[in-house]
Amino acid sequence: MPDTAQAFNPVRHDWTKTEIAALFELPFMELVYKAASVHRQSFDPSEIQLSQLLSIKTGGCAENCGYCSQSAHHNTGLKASKLMPVDEVLSAAKAAREGGAQRFCMGAAWRDLKDRDVPALAAMISEVKALGLETCATLGMITADQATALKSAGLDYYNHNLDTSPEYYDQVVTTRTYDERLETLKAVRDVGMKTCCGGILGMGESREDRVSFLQQLANLPSHPDSLPINNLVPVANTPLGERSKGKGEVSPIEFVRTVAVARIVCPKSMVRLSAGRNEMSEELQALCFLAGANSIFVGNQLLTTPNPEPGSDAHLMQTLGLRPMS
Repeated sequence: MPDTAQAFNPVRHDWTKTEIAALFELPFMELVYKAASVHRQSFDPSEIQLSQLLSIKTGGCAENCGYCSQSAHHNTGLKASKLMPVDEVLSAAKAAREGGAQRFCMGAAWRDLKDRDVPALAAMISEVKALGLETCATLGMITADQATALKSAGLDYYNHNLDTSPEYYDQVVTTRTYDERLETLKAVRDVGMKTCCGGILGMGESREDRVSFLQQLANLPSHPDSLPINNLVPVANTPLGERSKGKGEVSPIEFVRTVAVARIVCPKSMVRLSAGRNEMSEELQALCFLAGANSIFVGNQLLTTPNPEPGSDAHLMQTLGLRPMS
């Protein structure tokens, strides 16, 4: 067997759907071996980045994303809140750091960022950055001027997911276009800020949609610095939460295949095993790490959905011989 780590060109922005589909079709062992080989070219396979996520403004979002508990279009019982005070955010960030998090992510349920909120957000970001944590924010669509202000405050990453393929996108959300998502990513890149961009599996999409979704990420002008792969957590009274169980689910092996292909087509990205880990076995997570995932969210809650307890993650990392990224 040829050395796939040497034979594979690690950085490209011209992937075709045919090439990506062919990766998905590889025998599982060969695909995981290829992904693991690519992973080792840029990362220590025993290191995992630990991030923690805080909802700094919950609920009442004007978007109609079919998976989201925070949409004002869905009656999920979630009470909308105002933007958290800076001191409360800072307290949560300190607790995250003490719990081992290396990166602190702040999420606000907005369709787009308003200029009036930028000063408060800049203060949050500056204070969290001063703690020695990497900073990330997801605040909806932003303009070039807003991106500049956030970067000046110390924001390292901006998260704005594509969610799925362009072809399947209108089955998930109709209040924001795919092009608008791409425009926000461009605004972030143009000011020299790092991008965090991925999507969600298990929303009823086909493998062809997963191929197209990964092609979009791989052919961006620069690959996402952070690439979250989420497994849908169904929320009651949302359109995707109401789908009959099993209809849109992705099998564990198909999930690992997607992680592996993401690692191959975006070889230097931090591939983040994100939402849905609470329902994943240790064995499935181990396969994802073997296939190139090298980042997780810690803490027992993401924005509004559950995450594994800290003790579970500590046990998982000890069992697998993993350590926090240095």
